[in-house]
Amino acid sequence: MCTGKCAKCIGWTLIPLSIICITCNAFLFFPGWSTEPSMEPGTKLTSEVNMYLGIVGGGIMVLLPAIQILVAGGKGCCGNRCGMFLSILGAAIVLCGSLFCLTMSVVGLHRGPVCQYYDRVKTNTTGSPVPTTNSSLIWGRPFDDPQNNENYLFHPELWDTCVAPSDVVEFNVILFSILIAASSIEVILGAVQLFNGLFGLICGTCRNKDDDDYKEMMEDEKKEIKC
Repeated sequence: MCTGKCAKCIGWTLIPLSIICITCNAFLFFPGWSTEPSMEPGTKLTSEVNMYLGIVGGGIMVLLPAIQILVAGGKGCCGNRCGMFLSILGAAIVLCGSLFCLTMSVVGLHRGPVCQYYDRVKTNTTGSPVPTTNSSLIWGRPFDDPQNNENYLFHPELWDTCVAPSDVVEFNVILFSILIAASSIEVILGAVQLFNGLFGLICGTCRNKDDDDYKEMMEDEKKEIKC
């Protein structure tokens, strides 16, 4: 496949992926479709969500370079070695943003959501899963316990530990899983474009020499060399 066509394909694929990341991160500000946590993001939302991992990392840092990569693979003045060089820089930004999103998504999924749960350790000495009368509801991450070797992801029966927001664990797992999948694809595409852009910079974009667009492209390259 020509480097230009490959760049266009990667650009078109990255754009919807970045939009997916932005959307998922936006939804994570309203866990369980509750607006209360977004009023106090510092204490009622996970630190990973507050880092804007999907909005900035997998979103803006991918969307803007994706547009540039798309232009670099098109016809015209940018579909040449200069455009492919810029696409390398864009691919590097895509890699940084998507890797950040991927890493923080994995951490967020592993540590679990912030939710309201009964503080059984301090107030419930019976060890019963049903809270006693002296139990109190607190906000925190009940599954983020380094002393607990059992991961909540493999024990759905523990998900009822979170009392509010409703279905926050399922909400958290689904959206972070989508972010992991989308950012993983972004990482792969960013790496592919990095090598594709390097190849296009060295060898040029492959076009038919009889094509008028090819002739225009070569004239543009001559003008760039003179400059």
